[in-house]
Amino acid sequence: MSAALDMNLTTPAWLAVHPVERVRAIAPVLRANSDEIERRRRLTPAVLDAVHAQGLYRCLIPREYGGDEARPADAVQVFEAMAQADASTTWCVGQASICGMSAAYVKPAIAQEIWGKDPRGALAWGYAQGAKAKVVDGGYLVTGQWGFGSGGHHASWVGGHCQIEEPDGSLRRDAEGNPIERTMLFRQDQIAWETNWDVIGLRGTGSDTYRVKDLFVPADYSVRRDVDEERVHPGLLYQFTTTNLYASCFAGVMMGIARRMLNDFKTLASTKVPSATTALLRDSPVTQLFVAQNEAKLQQARSWLLEVLRDAWASVEATGQLSFDHKVTIRLAATSAIHRAREVAEAAYLEAGTTAIFESNPFERPCRDMHAAGQQVQARMAHLEAVGAHLLGLNANPRFI
Repeated sequence: MSAALDMNLTTPAWLAVHPVERVRAIAPVLRANSDEIERRRRLTPAVLDAVHAQGLYRCLIPREYGGDEARPADAVQVFEAMAQADASTTWCVGQASICGMSAAYVKPAIAQEIWGKDPRGALAWGYAQGAKAKVVDGGYLVTGQWGFGSGGHHASWVGGHCQIEEPDGSLRRDAEGNPIERTMLFRQDQIAWETNWDVIGLRGTGSDTYRVKDLFVPADYSVRRDVDEERVHPGLLYQFTTTNLYASCFAGVMMGIARRMLNDFKTLASTKVPSATTALLRDSPVTQLFVAQNEAKLQQARSWLLEVLRDAWASVEATGQLSFDHKVTIRLAATSAIHRAREVAEAAYLEAGTTAIFESNPFERPCRDMHAAGQQVQARMAHLEAVGAHLLGLNANPRFI
């Protein structure tokens, strides 16, 4: 038993169960609370209790701190399965899970404090909207705000990405002259929230804006993620970057939404008689062709992404590191899966006809969630441009890989 788990006296029982099976165990709870999550723009206590009881916030945290340290292909399937029950819950859990990879980049004592000692410990963060960390004795003085704080209301710790301001007012830069960014780690009670998440989909994520002003953060409570020289945990999972996992796992979320919508369309087709016709929707050759084509599109995208992630894992096992070529292929497969999932979801919504526009039917909310998810940075066409440049022997912008 690891030292971290020994301090908690027991290994969590859920570690013996595959995380996808743990998702399936609580899916009825997620579905039953979905309307309330949408109304509250927060996850409900019942959902939080269920998710934490199954350890699903800890999917990508090192085992030393009570996490699964799951392989990337397994993580994708976790969020794909969860999104079929409730997309907002999945987005919050996915965000916190990937942020939890920071446990591999901080001192063990800090990781133990944030995740190991607290079975509900979770970290979330948002997008920097002007934030600086000024170097002072022992750490940083931080002022800034961050938007899109998905799941942050349910996290015990919240991160803030900051440019580093030296005592003379200059910005700290890397060897290429780019400003260096570090993520400051705040306790939930150290930040101020602004409720401004007024959006069409993923409403339950509560992705509001938060801020701090002149907050001292000790140096050890900051992290420069995905930088090899700062990684302290040797696990193979942490050869993958958070960008690799964001792209792949958010593709999993979107594939889960698309799977739900396609399945709901097949159910509808077995009962609906379209206007001006006398036959069930499923009896139409057009419907049969539609279902076959979209089933193939979704399964092909899913299978390729999982294959790419498994191949990359095997390479990391063999070599100890993730090659740039594998990073490029992960990006291509993940962003492509996001686009294919959106196409399938939109097609299911359109083929459902006027049935789809009513809130009482199962198409309207997943369609809104899909469109909100599809606007996220991982879906940007610039990623595919960078992949294409690499495949043509040009220098790909690493920011998009």
